[in-house]
Amino acid sequence: METFPKIISVDDHTVEPPHVWRDRLPSRHREAGPRIVRAPLKEMTFVGGKFAPTMGEPGDEGPLADWWVYEDLRRPLTRLDTAVGYDRDEVRLEAITYEQMRPGSYDVRARLADMDVNHVQSALCFPTFPRFCGQTFTEAEDRELGLLGVRAYNDWMVEEWCGPQAQGRLIPLTLVPLWDAELAAAEVRRNAARGVRAVCFSEIPPRLGLPSVHTDAWDPFLRACDETGTVVAMHIGSSSRMPSTSEDAPPAVGSTITFANCCLSMVDWLMSGVFDRFPHLKIMYAEGQIGWIPYILERADVVWEENRGWGGVADKVLRPPSELFAAHVYGCFFDDAFGLRNVESIGVPNILYETDYPHSDSTWPRSREVGEEQMGHLSADVVERIVRGNAIDLLGLTDDGLWPGP
Repeated sequence: METFPKIISVDDHTVEPPHVWRDRLPSRHREAGPRIVRAPLKEMTFVGGKFAPTMGEPGDEGPLADWWVYEDLRRPLTRLDTAVGYDRDEVRLEAITYEQMRPGSYDVRARLADMDVNHVQSALCFPTFPRFCGQTFTEAEDRELGLLGVRAYNDWMVEEWCGPQAQGRLIPLTLVPLWDAELAAAEVRRNAARGVRAVCFSEIPPRLGLPSVHTDAWDPFLRACDETGTVVAMHIGSSSRMPSTSEDAPPAVGSTITFANCCLSMVDWLMSGVFDRFPHLKIMYAEGQIGWIPYILERADVVWEENRGWGGVADKVLRPPSELFAAHVYGCFFDDAFGLRNVESIGVPNILYETDYPHSDSTWPRSREVGEEQMGHLSADVVERIVRGNAIDLLGLTDDGLWPGP
């Protein structure tokens, strides 16, 4: 293409610097809050979709790593958290320190420089230590500290990560206390009042021991999102269980079918009646790709029409699922040539672009080249919508693609 639009990535990631909770929790909670400890790695596996690291004691053999320590959790930084800048064959399941990662993973100025290299103007970033929808705090024993941890993260996200030095190029994405829908609603409204238009949520809440979207348990949270124009952002793995086929399946199996959780989740939402109760609600699926969407919509419409007598949706899903999708759902991709050959079957207004920086799947520093290769058959106005226009509309950005701030 002669000119490729400046990218607005709706799925990148931040690796939180060590000071996030140390600086922002009340002083009486800092010793118990999330903190970094440098210690050896004894063992680490990732099979059957399950990540299992073991932290060593001082003096033990094993590579040194930086570990997040919080209650009983011991979670090391890993090469999979921040793989950009490394040859693909060098990206292995290993624990690392901050010094062993690209600074753009955790430093704002370095991130902006890496965005420049990659033809990216603006980026929405999911968390790392809290996990993709704040499961770390949801699983904590101390609910008071967990709520403070969520709020501290959000304050850091808005005031520092997306603060003045980001120049409007980093777009805030916040967490909520998933264990209490009323508290979640209050946190949505608190952050919406300072310009936040996206919040993390679980793709499949029951896998976290939480109510499904088929109940009314989430209504306070969803109402807050509906009324404030806050998009519900769901990342693959935000149910704490990556797709896999068996306990001994290698990670490559799960990596091939990562879209599967998004597929399951989208059908849940389309068949839940939520969109009829909350007509302005928008949801998005980060890193789920888009090639699978046309068939699921076709099948969902058939089931909605043909199985209404016994399907359990006749009284609550008032429009065909494909119509609900068009009005409420966004699919996000970083590398999906098949999906881009079928954009008309998905809907151009429902597609968003991402780069997945700094993860191992990231197209950095070739996101522009990948886009040009896969979108060459599309008209310039369609490319503009997919690469940035849809994100501007969804996230309430300026016409120039920047976060306007509080």
